[in-house]
Amino acid sequence: MNANVIKKKLATRLKRKRRVRAKISGTAARPRVSVFRSNKHFYAQAIDDVAGTTLAACDGAKEGLKANKEDVKKLAVTFAAKLKEKNIDTIVFDNNGFIYHGVVAAFADELRNNSIKF
Repeated sequence: MNANVIKKKLATRLKRKRRVRAKISGTAARPRVSVFRSNKHFYAQAIDDVAGTTLAACDGAKEGLKANKEDVKKLAVTFAAKLKEKNIDTIVFDNNGFIYHGVVAAFADELRNNSIKF
């Protein structure tokens, strides 16, 4: 890809990210779940924005999972278990500027299937 195309894609993702983050925030009772998708791996963390702390996190690279729909669903099950362990059943979903499609949507749907509400 051309360097200008890559810069434009990153700029539009960051623009979407700022627009979403201006509207949502997480608390201890209802944390913000922020996701990050790279070409190889998928990451998610539950954040309390009031205290500025991370309550729970999952790392697809450490678990040996790739950024495809099947592996992301496994990661969502693990992450839902971590949230339930901390007595969290309601979240605010932050797609971090990524389009709600593909692996991001698969992760969110699997969280819903594991009785995490948002």
